Amino acid sequence: MYEQLHQYLKVLQQERKLTTNSYQSYERDLLKFTGYLEGEGVKGWTSVHKHHTLKYMMQLKEAGLKSSTIARHVVSIRALFHYLMIHDFISHDPSIFIEAPKIEKKVPQIISQEDTNSLLQAPDLSTAVGIRDKAMLELLYATGIRVTELVSLNVDHVHLSLGFIQVISPSQKERFVPFGNYAKEAIEAYMEHGRAQLTIESTPHEVLFLNHHGGRITRQGFWKLIKKYALEAGVSDEITPHTLRHSVAAHLLENGADVRAVQEILGHVDITSTMKYTSIAKTKMKEVYSSSHPRA
Repeated sequence: MYEQLHQYLKVLQQERKLTTNSYQSYERDLLKFTGYLEGEGVKGWTSVHKHHTLKYMMQLKEAGLKSSTIARHVVSIRALFHYLMIHDFISHDPSIFIEAPKIEKKVPQIISQEDTNSLLQAPDLSTAVGIRDKAMLELLYATGIRVTELVSLNVDHVHLSLGFIQVISPSQKERFVPFGNYAKEAIEAYMEHGRAQLTIESTPHEVLFLNHHGGRITRQGFWKLIKKYALEAGVSDEITPHTLRHSVAAHLLENGADVRAVQEILGHVDITSTMKYTSIAKTKMKEVYSSSHPRA
């Protein structure tokens, strides 16, 4: 069983070009499932039947896992059996009987434009680190890119004269995203006054945003920074780098941006991922109407 499983995982890694996190989720889910089957005395994939998959789903539910986690297990298991079917390792697919749990759709967490401005003003521009952090925050808010994309930027990915950055997504897809004057000025200040002070002999010349050891700043490092500045700025919400990405989308739509344009900027493959922000924009519109219109 493990031989076919590792063949499938190899396909995922080499051909599907999944992100590291997605691949690790598949691997973890499927190793756990295979271990369960082994414990049930199953000797091969042809011996897996409906009751095995249904019992496994029941175990996950009884273990108290979130609906979203169980749904991810369902996707992983179905994908594995699809692979086994098309490669003639099995003649029937026992995963077709699995029902994925309904996942409650959460409204994306955002912060107001006022709180965003306070956050962007928080870094101390008298230090190299503060200048760097200002550039990172301004660029993140200007473009709505993922924090992984932000920390992966190289110097030649930023085209200051054109007002664009070249972004490589976690799935290795490339897109060009515009940014405005605030971000441009912050990046220029960092390149002129901040980056050189963070550079050491072993610093890779291509890396844009450096940590205090002269290497590339990490996702975790930037996560801590944004928490620190949120506290200093008095932003009460539990903010994360992704909160700022959500806020960019909501603020763009609030101010009349086209949904398709926002989809392109954020790099959403499916427009339904972008449409979830329209409800926030409509709610904001109603609030403005209710507080401003004399006949409201």
